[in-house]
Amino acid sequence: MLIVLPGALGDVVRGLPLLGRLRKGWPEARIGWAVESPSAPLLERHPWLDALHVLRRRSGAAQFIRFLGTLRDQRYDLALDLGRGIKSGAMLRASAAPRRLGFHRSDGREGSWLAATEHLPPQGVETPKLLQFLAFAERLGLPSAPLEFGLVPSAEQTRAADALLDGLTPPLLVASLGSSCPSRRWFPEPTAGVLDALAESRGTTAVLTGTEADAEFAGEVVRRMRAPVRNLVGRTSLGELLAVVARAALVVGPDSGALHVAAAMGVPVVSLWGATSAQRSTPWGQERGVVEGAASCSPCFLHDCPIGRVCMRDIRGGIVAERIETMLAVA
Repeated sequence: MLIVLPGALGDVVRGLPLLGRLRKGWPEARIGWAVESPSAPLLERHPWLDALHVLRRRSGAAQFIRFLGTLRDQRYDLALDLGRGIKSGAMLRASAAPRRLGFHRSDGREGSWLAATEHLPPQGVETPKLLQFLAFAERLGLPSAPLEFGLVPSAEQTRAADALLDGLTPPLLVASLGSSCPSRRWFPEPTAGVLDALAESRGTTAVLTGTEADAEFAGEVVRRMRAPVRNLVGRTSLGELLAVVARAALVVGPDSGALHVAAAMGVPVVSLWGATSAQRSTPWGQERGVVEGAASCSPCFLHDCPIGRVCMRDIRGGIVAERIETMLAVA
């Protein structure tokens, strides 16, 4: 069977419990996953997965056609489209699996449902994505099972994290700065204020994470902070980020894949929301850590905000610091 979910890191994390249900329900099955390159490292050597088909992000038409041919050559019996877009729909159809299961038309995009031979019942936009993905298991009649993600850093990733965090005194407070959409970002000044406040009240050590695109933001945070901080922005692979997060007492930041990674590993998360829906996308089990900004247009789901991210500006540093204090006390 083939899982088709090529997209963002957070979506791939939320697809892992379905993979676990498939593996436990059909332990002898050969299970593959079609994914794009940015999220692929999360699935490499995953214990529940037998095959990984990786499409390089922004590849040309010729490479995409070759990739579709590779899927067809695998002769899958069952394919599941979790991506619900035109790209995942093309992968689903190219698999040539006799049984192809996709989302209902009301939950799909770009005609993706046309590639499926069967469809789920309507899920609705406010149903958490993780539960939408698990609906495939229900449709397939798989027995219930504990919700698990199977994410464990490798020995190599653990050693790399040890080197990156060398000399830091726990507890570590990881600030995930970036997001795939600029509209979701918070701001450097309140970020620095929160990290300083927690260093004073709880003795935490701040660690900044993100991609190279977040370097300027990170530099602003570092310049504004009084407490010691370790800036790892642009310095970690996805696997190394996994190992760094595993050492955190808590992770804080706007809607991003890193927060879903943390929640999947049982690390407390405080998440900041404005442009996207907390009801739909809060990291699993971390509802108490939600902080939402108020704006009449929120959530807008826009990639870029034309009015200065007023929803995110409404999130006050004092509220975020108090929420972190509460989450740490519970943890």
